[in-house]
Amino acid sequence: EDVTSLREAEGYKEQGNAHYIKKDYTEAFSYYSKAIDMCPKNASYYGNRAATLMMLSRYREALEDSQQAVRLDDAFMKGHLREGKCHLLLGNAMAASRCFQKVLELEPDNSQAQQEMKNAESILEYERMAEIGFDKRDFRMVVFCMDRALESASACHRFKVLKAECLALLGRYTEAQSVASDILRMDSTNGDALYVRGLCLYYEDCIDKAVQFFVQALRMAPDHEKARLACRNAKALKAKKEEGNQAFKEGGFEEAYELYSDALTIDPNNIKTNAKLYCNRATVGSKLKKLEQAIEDCTKAIKLDESYIKAYLRRAQCFMDTEQYEEAVRDYEKVYQTEKTKEHKHLLKAAQLELKKSKRKDYYKVLGVEKNATEDDIKKAYRKRALMHHPDRHSGASAEVQKEEEKKFKEVGEAFTVLSDPKKKSRYDGGHDLEDDDMNMDFDANNIFKAFFGGPGGFSFEG
Repeated sequence: EDVTSLREAEGYKEQGNAHYIKKDYTEAFSYYSKAIDMCPKNASYYGNRAATLMMLSRYREALEDSQQAVRLDDAFMKGHLREGKCHLLLGNAMAASRCFQKVLELEPDNSQAQQEMKNAESILEYERMAEIGFDKRDFRMVVFCMDRALESASACHRFKVLKAECLALLGRYTEAQSVASDILRMDSTNGDALYVRGLCLYYEDCIDKAVQFFVQALRMAPDHEKARLACRNAKALKAKKEEGNQAFKEGGFEEAYELYSDALTIDPNNIKTNAKLYCNRATVGSKLKKLEQAIEDCTKAIKLDESYIKAYLRRAQCFMDTEQYEEAVRDYEKVYQTEKTKEHKHLLKAAQLELKKSKRKDYYKVLGVEKNATEDDIKKAYRKRALMHHPDRHSGASAEVQKEEEKKFKEVGEAFTVLSDPKKKSRYDGGHDLEDDDMNMDFDANNIFKAFFGGPGGFSFEG
């Protein structure tokens, strides 16, 4: 190479340095490039251009330049240091360590290399911890480790993607989306970031949109295992859920129950869809009169999604149907606190009334009849029970038994008085007796008995 071109190249380098000092990195870059074109065997030109590219956050290109620099001059300490720094920023901690090792061979007390060596070691440690955390499904731990690692490896897409994936698994979709979008802004074909975008949509139960992202991720990275699995799960989940809904619409409750159960085994990580599946299965369960099972399914749905109003409403209805009124009131209160609508208020009031009613004497139970018993049923029941518990019948029994039977005899009379009078019965059924005092009248069981069986002497127990 002739002297002229060397001198010209040096001139470009000087101009590059001047721009570099002024922080005018784009200009500096173009002068260093001219110097390299004139004189492609000069290690320091590549070293300078690498420094400039680092300032422009173009670490992959800076890595190539610093590698070229040390290829041309193995004793170029700053070249090894920059190569290590680029590796570190890009998250290649092992490769970075080798570069810093090389610097320390050339300059054993280089404090920068010593410090960066420590950084590289701690990144490797955080990667190890993150891997263990991921296997144990401790996704918070992984996010913590990746945040620490990203302090030194700020340009590492791999760490960002793992963090985003774990945020999605923790249900922190907005944060996960924004990490993935940041990566896609710099690298629109990043399969991992496309996968995470899909994952967020998938976990938010936007399954069709999610599939589009998984397909795109697979186009960019055909061997992306996670994207392939997520794509398969998303399609399977959607299909099973729709089959279940279809069977339910057509009245095939047993079949729908099975299909929802199958769907629930597809992907335990999909919290939102699984919450809906549990709630759907509860709806089917209550149609099949599996009320306890339905309550359990609603509880599982609520555990997955605290804010799932429909599951609370379904569970409350099941509690009403199984006469667990305290629980029903608790669920309706939660619903009403969350969404203060007229309908929710009405449901809560109705449950509170049933709860109150359940705490007073149940006259239907006392007589042993159903709530929809006819006048005739009520008379027959009274006749049977009144005779069974009449004091005369138990005159030979112990004092304790006599007392117990007398109490029952009184209750039967009381129940009959209320249920045989249409007006009192309707007030009792509506729970209105709880609001007024005229129901607490004194019942005289003997008078009721006499009235029913006809005047004095109309009925007597023969010894």
